[in-house]
Amino acid sequence: MTIATFKKTIWAYYRRAGRVNLPWRHTRDPYAIFISEIMLQQTQASRVEKYYKKFIKRFPSFRVLARAETSDVLKTWQGLGYNRRAIFLKRTAEIVVAKYGRRLPRERAVLEQLPGVGKGTSGSLMAFAFNKPEIFIETNIRRVFIHFFFPKRWNVTDMEMECYIERSVDRKNPREWYWALMDYGAAMPTAAPRVNPNCRSAHYKKQSPFAGSDRELRGKIMRSTLSQKRNKISAKELLKELAVPRERFIDIIKNLTKEGFIVKRGDYICVKK
Repeated sequence: MTIATFKKTIWAYYRRAGRVNLPWRHTRDPYAIFISEIMLQQTQASRVEKYYKKFIKRFPSFRVLARAETSDVLKTWQGLGYNRRAIFLKRTAEIVVAKYGRRLPRERAVLEQLPGVGKGTSGSLMAFAFNKPEIFIETNIRRVFIHFFFPKRWNVTDMEMECYIERSVDRKNPREWYWALMDYGAAMPTAAPRVNPNCRSAHYKKQSPFAGSDRELRGKIMRSTLSQKRNKISAKELLKELAVPRERFIDIIKNLTKEGFIVKRGDYICVKK
């Protein structure tokens, strides 16, 4: 397939069925777009939408978010999963207020130094917040390029894809072009390896089951602690509630403490302020 035909196909789909009503597509505020991009990491847009609106209403700017207590940020985030992203948002807000005059940096290398912002998210921020034709890859984009340009290949690397992304990116309107790519990819079948092109990526990793995982236990610990008066709970009570081996419980508590979610105060576990 030629690049011209490919672009025509993607644009035609977008004009017919693009997700034009997603709320973060109706703002040019870099802060609001930054919140959406962190929320969309590993999470479908349909789930993010209601949490995004609630979060933006509660924390409408970097300044407000930087001043908020961690417990308030985590409570507002509850239900979206991967709670460390909420911590990343809080830390980033503090950095942006302290170092960058409350404005999101416009340089990709600087963005990548912010908590929770890697190569992919820095590229998406450049495209969506600043309309710059930067090259980046995420799940839906990867799916599209493997489908069209590597139809019979396995172990396709992102590096191999980048030349096609570079040649096809819309230089005048990269923001909308990437929306179109992501919408096309999101609409493609993903139910089984034989129909999901991402399974043929060299970077594909099957997600481990959530039920019974440390990630599930971490979520339960945070929910239980945040639901208590003053955001604290007895470690003994929490261990009994979770009904898991003590050694596993201790390891998870240590990790949550190290990552800045909680602190130990005597016999109590408290959400860090």
